[in-house]
Amino acid sequence: MSMNNNKELIFLDRNENNYGPAPKCSEVLKNIDFRRLSLYTRIFEKNAKGELSLRLAKDYNVPERQVVMGYGGEELLKSIVHSYLREGDTLFVPAFSWWYYKSIASEMGGKTVEYPLIVGKDSYQYDINGMLKLYHEVKPKIVFISTPNNPTGNSLTPEELYTILDEMKDTIVVLDEAYAMFKTTNYFYVKEIVDRYPKTAVIRTFSKYFALAGVRIGFALIGKELDYFEWFSSKYLGYDRINELIALAALDSMPYYEKITAQMNADKDMFYDEFSKLPGFKPYRSDANFMLVDIEKERMPALKKFLTDRNLIIKFMNEPVLNSQLRITIGTQQENIQLMDAIKEYAISESLIDVSL
Repeated sequence: MSMNNNKELIFLDRNENNYGPAPKCSEVLKNIDFRRLSLYTRIFEKNAKGELSLRLAKDYNVPERQVVMGYGGEELLKSIVHSYLREGDTLFVPAFSWWYYKSIASEMGGKTVEYPLIVGKDSYQYDINGMLKLYHEVKPKIVFISTPNNPTGNSLTPEELYTILDEMKDTIVVLDEAYAMFKTTNYFYVKEIVDRYPKTAVIRTFSKYFALAGVRIGFALIGKELDYFEWFSSKYLGYDRINELIALAALDSMPYYEKITAQMNADKDMFYDEFSKLPGFKPYRSDANFMLVDIEKERMPALKKFLTDRNLIIKFMNEPVLNSQLRITIGTQQENIQLMDAIKEYAISESLIDVSL
């Protein structure tokens, strides 16, 4: 079967939110005051850096100077490394993590050391003891912790998180929470973290939960001892004024996002249940908008072709430590059903399922 070029490809490979942003975000673009394109912000008259950073400071109950805006989470991750890592220093990252983490330290002449995650019965887990043991051995300058973690989907419990932060209180710790709101919209703990651990930064993004990956809006809530990072990253002439309005509209649309997230969570359960019934597949629970599924490595090329021929694009992991897994972005309900039906069709075609029973 050849790819049907008359149908649009369904991308379920980059952890995007296929439901799209809230209607209020579209209204912003329809009703934009075009003077915002030609005039700098006058927000300095309020002794502030931006309209969005003011709103985030209010929502998270921190001083605005402790809010740092960025071009998505990726810029903030890079900026904090460029601010503090020097030649020979170590960046400490999860073993199973976003490849981007492992590319930044070398830009500054530093090195990357990976700490362990372990495979549990139905989800991945951070190996807290192993992580802390290695931490004391390598004495890193900066630690990245992703919760929920990409691509494994697991999170730290509050108890685990505070155990780690207590042990690493003298080290710069970056909590990458790009997917955190898929687990909970309660973010009051963020203030406690940055107040209690002044060398900690919590990085979040509008790309995932708020379905705004294309406009590249990220932000960090930072402890008081990361003032150099704030200085390094601040924009004297303000942030993108159009993107600020879009992000503010998203923040004012929580019922929309809560509704679509509830559907995604239901579909994650559907995927988990259906994959659990299929021979040769093992799904893992996830707190994010994606899930990881083990597959026999030799079956990956055939399944990839089978799905691509049906205009379905998912992530086939091809990294040294993860190379026999699928990472599936949770799309719309219709897309998820279409994908699961196609995978069951593949299983039948490969005699993994006996349809005669």
